[in-house]
Amino acid sequence: MRAGKRLSIAVVSAVAAAGVLAGCGEAGSSGTEAPQQAAAGEGCAPVAGQQLIALDDDKALQNADNIIPAVHGKAATPQLVAALDKLSAVLDTPKLVQLNKAVDEDRKSAQSAAQEFATANGTADGVAKGPGGRITVGAGNFTESEIIAELYKIQLTAAGYQVTVQQIGNRELYEPALEKGEIQIVPEYAATMAEFLNGKVNSGGEPVSSPDVDATVTALRGLGEKVGLTFGAPAAAQNQNAFAVTKEFSEKYGVRTLSELAGKCSGVATVLGGPPECQERPFCKPGLEKTYGLAVGSFSSLDGGGPLTKTALRNGTVSVGLVFSTDAAYAQG
Repeated sequence: MRAGKRLSIAVVSAVAAAGVLAGCGEAGSSGTEAPQQAAAGEGCAPVAGQQLIALDDDKALQNADNIIPAVHGKAATPQLVAALDKLSAVLDTPKLVQLNKAVDEDRKSAQSAAQEFATANGTADGVAKGPGGRITVGAGNFTESEIIAELYKIQLTAAGYQVTVQQIGNRELYEPALEKGEIQIVPEYAATMAEFLNGKVNSGGEPVSSPDVDATVTALRGLGEKVGLTFGAPAAAQNQNAFAVTKEFSEKYGVRTLSELAGKCSGVATVLGGPPECQERPFCKPGLEKTYGLAVGSFSSLDGGGPLTKTALRNGTVSVGLVFSTDAAYAQG
């Protein structure tokens, strides 16, 4: 995935009290800092390798940032919402990883990747016809949003609408356009959107999102009603902060979960890589310490899920690094 989403939602953290998916922000400079506190024990030294795997967040550190269609209220006919919900029903995180790989690594267009996916999964089969008319689907300025917008286009075309996909940019630009009805639909992320609207409606009151997808979506829909937005069903697919290791590291130390990482790898040899703000954001290093009890020996200041972090993992410079959960780097083969 490209950095667009992370750059666009980094502003959310300044607006809302919770960092949510923006918890680790944009790219920073490289370099390894002094050992961190409480890093007793040997730890687990980095192990080079090409294939990356995401360690399971088995204690639910991250909030529920499931993919969810955001719809201008007046456009939200039952047929339109049902068409989008049919896509949500089949879109999970592994499938989204493969879609991102198709565009970012295999160099397919977002349109062709979406069409292949829709055909293979029958997402538009049997979609009920709606009243028709012109619909504009907005897309953020990053690969994943573009792909999902194209998938929405396929669903809504099957429902009898004339659909245009328009790249809008970041959330600060497209959300007001969605409220005004200048665009009618945007693919969104439940927890991040909930905190964005919370910042608008409640001036950044207490966070409303959590690892519980049902509670997060309920809060999101309540906030949406206040600004004229409707939300469809959340997909199983989530794009969150995730912590990656190489397959070789996982096999050498026997870790597939963050709990196993903390239990087996807390110590001076363990190097955590990520953007500079990871050291302060609650869903990054402090969250790993508080929720899992992980103590690392040092922190390498790199980028937020970008090429610096992935290269450092593959080269054996860092033990574990922040690589977002739907990144193409997790694709097998």
